[in-house]
Amino acid sequence: ALGWQLCVYGTLWEVLARPPRFAALSELMKPPAAAEHAGALLSPMPGTLLSLAVSVGDRVALGQQLCVVEAMKMQNVIVAERDGTVDALHARPGAVLAADELIMSFTG
Repeated sequence: ALGWQLCVYGTLWEVLARPPRFAALSELMKPPAAAEHAGALLSPMPGTLLSLAVSVGDRVALGQQLCVVEAMKMQNVIVAERDGTVDALHARPGAVLAADELIMSFTG
């Protein structure tokens, strides 16, 4: 990270120090996929969706297993980052996923 965290009168500020070329190019880059898909689970890596542990309408809790993605012969258990309800499933077991591909979306 090229920055600092400053606390001024109880308010926390993140200050980034970037070279001029980096700053100019960052204005042309699209936002991270996570910002585009708030309330969704994206594949953290390219791989194959081995299994889903939830169905549409299921309530999920922080840390609950949602699915398993296999990448490079390693099985990666993906867990919920917050509480919510499964709104839709966008991938099925056996699907080949790209990095940041939408797997499921949530409400709540």
